[in-house]
Amino acid sequence: MIARHWRGWTEVPDADAYEKLLKDKVLPGLRGMEGYRGGYVLRNDGTQEVEFVVVNLFDSLEAVRCSPVRTTVLRFFEPEARRLLSRIEPVATHYEVRANTVRLC
Repeated sequence: MIARHWRGWTEVPDADAYEKLLKDKVLPGLRGMEGYRGGYVLRNDGTQEVEFVVVNLFDSLEAVRCSPVRTTVLRFFEPEARRLLSRIEPVATHYEVRANTVRLC
């Protein structure tokens, strides 16, 4: 399994709108993809900006290559996301998942 890690930041007033965009549009768009296994949206509210970490899980690197969220993320953003994000990591990082201890109740 591959974990795709990416970070972006918003100004404080834009954070809720960006989170809503991720939950309502971006993540549901990935759910129907072959090899996509789910993901996490992490949020860290600061006083000056809000950091988002998005971790998506895929069966393999091949599944990532076939997805619209390839390594370079600049081309992928929705116009609304471009408006809401104040800065981004231009490249996503991919990790091989070596252990999984997630236990959901």
